[in-house]
Amino acid sequence: MSSNSGIQIPSRLPLLCTHDGVLLPGSTMRISVDTARNMQLVKSRLLKGTSLKSTIIGVIPNTRDPEHDSDELPSLHSIGTAGLAVQVVGSNWPKPHYTLLITGLCRFRMTKLLREKPFLVAEVEQLDKLEQYTEGDQADGELGELSQRFYQAAVQLVGMLDMSVPVVAKLRRLLDSLPKETLPDVLASMIRTSNKEKLQVLDAVDLEERFKKALPLLTRQIEGLKLLQKTRKLRPDDDKRVLAIRKGGVFPGRQFSLDEEGEDEDGDDTAVLEKKVKAAAMPEAALRVCLKELKRLKKMPESMPEYALTRNYLEMMVELPWSKSSKDCLDIRAARVLLDNDHYAMEKLKRRVLEYLAVRQLKSTLKGPILCFVGPPGVGKTSVGRSIARTLGREFHRIALGGVCDQSDIRGHRRTYVGSMPGRIINGLKTVGVNNPVFLLDEVDKLGKSLQGDPAAALLEVLDPEQNHSFTDHYLNVPFDLSQVLFIATANTTATIPPALLDRMEVLQVPGYTQEEKVEIAHRHLIPHQLEQHGLTPQQLQIPQDTTKDIISKYTREAGVRSLERKIGAICRAVAVKVAEGHKVSRAESPAEQHHGPPEGWRREEGSGITAPPEMPIVIDPIALKDILGPPVFEMEVSERLTLPGVAIGLAWTPMGGEIMFVEASRMEGEGQLTLTGQLGDVMKESAHLAISWLRSNAKTYLLTNGSADPLEGTDIHLHFPAGAVTKDGPSAGVTIVTCLASLLSGRLVRSDVAMTGEITLRGLVLPVGGIKDKVLAAHRASLKRVIIPKRNEKDLEEIPPHVRADLDFVFASTLDEVLNAAFDGGFPMAVSHPQVVSKL
Repeated sequence: MSSNSGIQIPSRLPLLCTHDGVLLPGSTMRISVDTARNMQLVKSRLLKGTSLKSTIIGVIPNTRDPEHDSDELPSLHSIGTAGLAVQVVGSNWPKPHYTLLITGLCRFRMTKLLREKPFLVAEVEQLDKLEQYTEGDQADGELGELSQRFYQAAVQLVGMLDMSVPVVAKLRRLLDSLPKETLPDVLASMIRTSNKEKLQVLDAVDLEERFKKALPLLTRQIEGLKLLQKTRKLRPDDDKRVLAIRKGGVFPGRQFSLDEEGEDEDGDDTAVLEKKVKAAAMPEAALRVCLKELKRLKKMPESMPEYALTRNYLEMMVELPWSKSSKDCLDIRAARVLLDNDHYAMEKLKRRVLEYLAVRQLKSTLKGPILCFVGPPGVGKTSVGRSIARTLGREFHRIALGGVCDQSDIRGHRRTYVGSMPGRIINGLKTVGVNNPVFLLDEVDKLGKSLQGDPAAALLEVLDPEQNHSFTDHYLNVPFDLSQVLFIATANTTATIPPALLDRMEVLQVPGYTQEEKVEIAHRHLIPHQLEQHGLTPQQLQIPQDTTKDIISKYTREAGVRSLERKIGAICRAVAVKVAEGHKVSRAESPAEQHHGPPEGWRREEGSGITAPPEMPIVIDPIALKDILGPPVFEMEVSERLTLPGVAIGLAWTPMGGEIMFVEASRMEGEGQLTLTGQLGDVMKESAHLAISWLRSNAKTYLLTNGSADPLEGTDIHLHFPAGAVTKDGPSAGVTIVTCLASLLSGRLVRSDVAMTGEITLRGLVLPVGGIKDKVLAAHRASLKRVIIPKRNEKDLEEIPPHVRADLDFVFASTLDEVLNAAFDGGFPMAVSHPQVVSKL
C-alpha cells in the first residue's frame, strides 16, 4: 500500500464475519472459519475464483456469524476492512474448518446489504483515500503536530528494543519509509491492545481522530517498557531479554507484536537454559554435549517436533545433581541411638552401618557400599533401609523392581523413540536432587526377563563399584557418576538372583525373629503404631505380654511381624467399636467384672441390642482374645503326631523363614518298591534313595533284617511329606528320611521333641547344610527340645540368640550312627560295634 498508487476495491464485496479479532489496514491476521455462511464464502469465492479480484473480501469485526445459515443474522458492524486472502488452509479435525491468512488493505463502510445467502454480499464505500497524503511531511496544523508526535513515539518505542534482532532493525527502517498517515494502523496492530481498542482505531475514519485514538495506546506501551527496564536494572543478574516480537512479518504482509509475554518467554527461556547449563557444574563431556544441543535448539523452529525433545533433554540435564551432594551425619553415637530406636535386633545390619560411618570419618572419599538384605518377608528390610538414610542424613529413594522385565526401566530409552524417558536410576537422582542418596532396590530377586531385555543384566553396571562411576543411561548418552550412591537391595532369596549380580553385592542375611524378639517389637513399635492409627490411647487399651505371646504362637506362624501387626490391628478395631459405643451409653461395666472373666464389654445385654460400655482401660485377656480373633489357628501338635513308628521331624528352610517338616513312612506287602509323594524335587528324591540304600547295606548292623538279608524283601515302602501342595526340594532332609525309615523298620518311636537336618552320603556321613539359624528358630517356635545338626554347622550357632541356645539341646553329628542314637530314647542298638582303627603313621 503506497501513496503513489491508490487502492481501489470493488464496490461489491463478499463479507466475512468474525469476532475473534480486529483486522487493521496494513496488518496480517489468521481467521478460523467454521460457520455455514463463512464456509460457503471460502468455497465459492476464494477456492473457485481465478482472478485477483476474487481474493479481496470484506472483514466485518465484532460480529458473530450464526452456526447455520437458517439462523437470524445479527446486526453487522458498519465499518470493516477490505483484505486480501493470502492463504487458505483446510482441515477436518476436530471438525471441518478453514484457516485464512488475510492482509488488510483499507477501510470501507457498508452502505447496503445485497444478499444474505449462501454468503453475505454488500455494497461498500471505500473510506481510505491515501492519494491526498502524497506529501505527509507537509501536513500542517494540529494534524501535522499529531503525526510528528506519533512518529517520535514510534521511534522511541523501537529504540527500546534490541536492534540486534533482524525484525526490529527492519521495523526501524520501515518507520522512515512508510507514510506517517499509515503509522496508527500499523503500530496499533503491533502493540499489546484489546480488541475494543483496535475497534476504536478502525472506526476512526478521520485521520486526526485516528492519531488521537492510537497515540495513548503507544504511550502506554512505552511506559510499560520503561517500567520493565527499570525492574531489570534492579536485578542485574537477570538475563538480557528481547521484547516480544512475532518473528517474520513486516508491513504490509504479516503482523508484529510487542507483547512482553509473547515470544519473549521462548527467547528468554533459551538464554536462561544456557545459563543453567553453564552453572550446572557438569563434567566436561556432558557440558560439551549440552552446548552442542543448545546450539541446535537456537537454530531450530519451534514448530519442529524435535524442538520439544531437545528442550526436554536439556532441562533433564540441568536438573540432574552433577555436583550437588548432601552432608553425611557422621556421629556414631547418635547413629547407634537412632538405629536402636527404630529397630529392635538386626545387630548385623546396624554394625555394618556403623562401620561405614567410622570409615567415612577416616576417609571422606569412600565409595558407597552395595548391600543386599536377604530375608523372609516382614522382617523390616525396607524399613531399615529408610532408617539408614535417616541415620546418615541422606535423601532416600525407593525403586520397586518386582515384576520389571524391561531393561529400559534401568537404562532408559534412546532419544530416537517417541516418548523416550530416562531410566529409574536417573529419574530417582532427579527426584532427590543430590548425587549421594540412599537407593533402595526393592525385591531384586523378582526381576523378570522378556523380549525387551534382561533388567538384571542392566543392573550389573549400576551395582558394580568398578563401573558405576561412569554409568551411561540411554536417554542421557553421557556418563553419570553413581559411586557416591549407597545402594541397598532387598530380596527374599538369593536362588533367583543371577550369580553375576549377586557377586557384585555384599549379602547380609536378615533372619526371622524369635518369639521374645517379636514380643519386644510388638510392645515397642507395633502396638503404639496401631493405637495411633485407630485413634486409641494406652489408657483405653492394654495388651499384656502374655496375650502377645498367645497371638504369636496361636494366631501367627511367620518369620516376620506383618501378620502380628494385622492381628493387633484387628484387636484395636474391636476395641474402637466398644469405645465408640461407650460414648453413647451411660451405664458402664464394673472393674470387678473385667478381672473375673471375659470383659462384659464384649457381650450384649440380654433382651436389648445395646452394648454396655467397657471400663477403661480394656485389658485383652485370653478369653477376650478368643472372642476377637476366633479360635486359635495353630496348635502345637508335635507330640500327637509321633505316636506311631515311621514318623520323624525335619527342619526346612523357606523364603518365609524356617519351618518344621514331618516325614511319614508306611510299609506293606509288595515287591520292594519305594513310593514318594508330597511334591518332591529331584534332589529330595535322590536323598530318599540314598537313605534306602544306606539302610539296606547296614540292615544287619542295626538289626533291621527281620530274618532276611534284605529288609525290603517282599515289602513296599511309601514315604510321604505332608503339605502335599507345597513343592519341596533340597538335600537337608536326608537324615530325617533315614531316621523315619529306621523307626519304621525297627518298630521304635522317634523322640517327639527332636528335630533334625543334614545331608547324607552312601558312607553314612552327615554333611553341612544352609539356613541353620532359621531352622533352629523354627524348632524353638515349635517347642522342641533337641535339635540334631551336622558337626560342621556348629559354627553357625553363633548367630542364634543366647536364650534360644539355652532352651535347646544341640547334638552335633558327623555320622548317621550319632543321628540315630540321638533320635531314639536309649540310643539305637547295633549288632556289631565297629572296631576303632589306630593310625600307625
